[in-house]
Amino acid sequence: MIRPAKTSDIKAIRKIIDLYTLQRRLLTKETVTLYEDVQEFVVAEENGEVIGCGALHVLWEDLGEVRTVAVLEEFRRKKFGHQIMEAIIARARTLGLKRLFCLTFETEFFSRYGFKEITGAPVEPEVYQQLLRSYDEGIAEFLDLESVKPNTLGNTRMLLVLE
Repeated sequence: MIRPAKTSDIKAIRKIIDLYTLQRRLLTKETVTLYEDVQEFVVAEENGEVIGCGALHVLWEDLGEVRTVAVLEEFRRKKFGHQIMEAIIARARTLGLKRLFCLTFETEFFSRYGFKEITGAPVEPEVYQQLLRSYDEGIAEFLDLESVKPNTLGNTRMLLVLE
């Protein structure tokens, strides 16, 4: 079952993030940030246990970022990640977003949804200037601002244009 996350799910989300942070496949997030952003998350649940998560973070009028898509190792390859992505993409469409950004090692997974590798910042100069004013780390990743937040893991920047 895929559903919106609740504050009571944060401990399980934290556990999933920590698993992949240790493997250097995800950047860590502060627990307070997870609580602040709980409304952005969906979770996959199996027999009452949270086994996966993913988030949609709005960056601009037509642009969102897919964040923290992860499933516990024992539940990988069982389509939970795909269900999470489908829920995130559906939510993006509901919000009126036209493009989704992600920073990932899982390029094959995201390519299945039409994400393409990008270089530079695919926004107009006026929007770029506005985005530079944001304190959000996802904006720095999207704009590829190495001086603001270096891509310490060496993962790939990808973009999906929604139809």
